[in-house]
Amino acid sequence: MALTTGGAPLCIANGVREFARATPRATAVIDNDRRQTYAELHERSNRLANHLLDAGHAHGDKVAVLLGNRLEFPEVATALAKAGLVMVPLNPRLTPAEAEYILEHSGSRTVILNGKLSGIVADAAAAQGLAALSLDSTPIGSAYEDALASGGTTDPLVQVDENEPFCITYTSGTTGKPKGVLISHRSRVLTIYMSAMEYGLGNGRMSAAVAPMYHGAGFAFGFAPVYTGGTVTMLNKWNPQGFLDLVERDRVQSAFLIPTMTQGLKSLGDDVIAAKDLSSLDTLYFNAAALPWPLKQWVMATFPQCGVHELYGSTESGIITNLRPVDMHRKPGSVGHPWFMTEIKVLDDAGNEVEPGQPGELFSRSPFLMNGYLDNPEATAECTTADGFVTCGDIVVQDEEGYISIVDRKKDLIISGGTNVYPREIEEALASFDAIVESAVVGEPDEQWGETVVAHVVLKPGVELDTEALEAHCRETLAGYKIPRRWYAIDEMPRNAGGKVVKRELKPPTA
Repeated sequence: MALTTGGAPLCIANGVREFARATPRATAVIDNDRRQTYAELHERSNRLANHLLDAGHAHGDKVAVLLGNRLEFPEVATALAKAGLVMVPLNPRLTPAEAEYILEHSGSRTVILNGKLSGIVADAAAAQGLAALSLDSTPIGSAYEDALASGGTTDPLVQVDENEPFCITYTSGTTGKPKGVLISHRSRVLTIYMSAMEYGLGNGRMSAAVAPMYHGAGFAFGFAPVYTGGTVTMLNKWNPQGFLDLVERDRVQSAFLIPTMTQGLKSLGDDVIAAKDLSSLDTLYFNAAALPWPLKQWVMATFPQCGVHELYGSTESGIITNLRPVDMHRKPGSVGHPWFMTEIKVLDDAGNEVEPGQPGELFSRSPFLMNGYLDNPEATAECTTADGFVTCGDIVVQDEEGYISIVDRKKDLIISGGTNVYPREIEEALASFDAIVESAVVGEPDEQWGETVVAHVVLKPGVELDTEALEAHCRETLAGYKIPRRWYAIDEMPRNAGGKVVKRELKPPTA
C-alpha cells in the first residue's frame, strides 16, 4: 500500500498514541465512577486491535459498533484504527430491520455491542455469520473483556493511508434507504484538530460527550478531547438535569448541544439552573438544526460566562460554517462564515453564483468532505460538482460580508400556488410565540394550490391549541400566503440520530 508522501499519514489512532507517551497518567475518559488514563486507553485499545487481527480480520474489514456514550467508545474507535479496520457506528434506536440492512450493505464482519442492545442485531448477526463481542452481558458472541484479555499489549502499528475510510456513517434515510458516508482518517483528524482549537477541547480541558457518539458530530466532538490530550466525561443518555449534574460534578468547560437539548434545559426553569454551580462552563456550541433567535437569546442570557458558537454542516461535508461569539449579537439568524480551510459557493438552479442577499443552494469544498457514498456512485455524483464541491441540499442567503443564513432544506421547500414558501421562516416566527416549545412546517397536497402550508406544533404542558392566536401572531411578521392553513398539536417531533426533525413522518392526525 502506498502511503501519503510529505510526512506521516494522519490517523485516528495517533492522538492516543501521542498522549499515552506524553501524559500517560492523565485522565482521558470519565464515565460516572469509572476513569481511564491515557496509558490504560492505549493498552486496552492495543489489546482489542490485536484480538481482532488474531481473529482473522484483514486490513479494511468493517466492524459495526453498537454502543451508547460510554467509556469504551474511544478505545473501540482507537483499536479499529490501530488494526486498519473500518468502523460502522450503529444507532441504538434502530429497528432490527434497519440494522440488518446496514450490516449487510456495509459488509461488516463483526459487531461490538452493549449486550443489552443485542435484540437489535442478534438475528442479523446470526443470519450473516457475524462475530460479536458483547459488553456488560453476553447474549450473543463472546465477552468483550475476555477478548481484551486474550489480545497482546503491543501496538500492532498497521499502516493506513490517511485517505482510507476510518468509518462509514449511515445517513438517517430521510429519502429511501440510508446511504453509507465514507469518512477518511484525514477528514476526521483535521476536523478534530480544528474543533479542539475552536471549541476548547484539547490539552488540559474538560469536555462533555453529550450528543450520541454513533452520530458524526457526536463522535467528532466526543473523541476530539482524547485525541488532543484533554479529558472527556460521558453523559450516557440525554437528560437536562443529568447534564447540569455532569457539568457541576466534573467541572465541564466545553459542551456541544443541539436545539432540542436546549429546549429541555430551558424547560427546567431558571431556578433549577441557578441552583447548580456551572461556573466552570465557558464554551457552548450548537449544531444539527438552526438555533431559533429567541432560544439563542435565552442561552446567552442564562449562560453569560460562555462563549456561544453556532456551527453548520452535514455528515457528508463536515463543518461548513461557524458563527463565533463575537458575532452572536451582530448577526442574529446567521450560522456564520466559512470555517477553516473551507470554500463555498451559493448557486441557482442553473449552476450560476447568485448575488449577496439572494437565495441559492450552498456548495462547499474542504478537507472535511466525504470520500463519497459506499457503493453508490450515482448518489455521490448527484451531490458533487465537477470541481469537487458538495451540497447537502440547503438553500441559503449570503450577506455582503460573507455570512450565511439558512433559508431551508431544498427538499422542504413548499410551492403553493406557484409561490415558494420556506418553512424555516415560518418556524422562526413561531419560535417567539410563548406557548410553543417547537414547530415544524410542511406542505400538504392541495387540489387548488398544489401544496398548502401546515404547521405541527409542540405546546407547553397544559396549553391548548389556539389557532386564532397563532394566526394573529404570524400576521405580525409574515405575508398572508405564508401563514399555515392547518395546525396540528403533537406531543413530540420525530427525529433522526442527529436530532434533526424528520418531516416526512409528520402526517395529519387520523380520525
